[in-house]
Amino acid sequence: MFTEEQIEVLNHAFKDATPAEIIAKAYELNNEAVVTTNFRPYEAAILHVVSKVKPDVPVIWCDTGYNTPQTYKHAEQVIKDLNLNVFLYVPKQTSAHRDVVMGIPTVDQPEHALFTEQVKLEPFARAMAEHKPKVWFTNLRQGQTAFRNSIGIFSLSKDGVLKVSPFYFWSDEKLDAYLKENNLPNEFKYFDPTKALENRECGLHA
Repeated sequence: MFTEEQIEVLNHAFKDATPAEIIAKAYELNNEAVVTTNFRPYEAAILHVVSKVKPDVPVIWCDTGYNTPQTYKHAEQVIKDLNLNVFLYVPKQTSAHRDVVMGIPTVDQPEHALFTEQVKLEPFARAMAEHKPKVWFTNLRQGQTAFRNSIGIFSLSKDGVLKVSPFYFWSDEKLDAYLKENNLPNEFKYFDPTKALENRECGLHA
């Protein structure tokens, strides 16, 4: 278990480090790690850099069942190109069943909390319970939401897992250059059914 003081020291020490250096340090602290993805824009960067450091790292993909055709094609391409060790988690209910029962509720409807639990929170909790990681690599970045502005490269999840965001200070432009330099694809036609606004937290991190 890491303390807030240790997290603060890590963030200060690695504020100018490269993503690969940050990942190497995380593995030095504990090698029981996973990387999570939803194949949204720029996810290829985190998947590429983590898999270069640890090729067989478990990649947890929680698929809500509402991704766009473009996202599914993008995911298949990235998985194949990077030879990812993917563990797929999906909701216990099919999207067809849920569409009949409740559809996709808006954030101000009472069904929205249940919808989010079904399509995102429960599959994610199931994934983390099965893998029991001590380190969780993710592609959170400063500027995405108010909460994410406060966490830094290293932070602690609600369950005390060391959450590591190697590209935390990177801009879209810098990530564009990274993707181009490493011949990695990107895809912007992405849909998250639990978020009405881009800067709204999804529920996994805050």
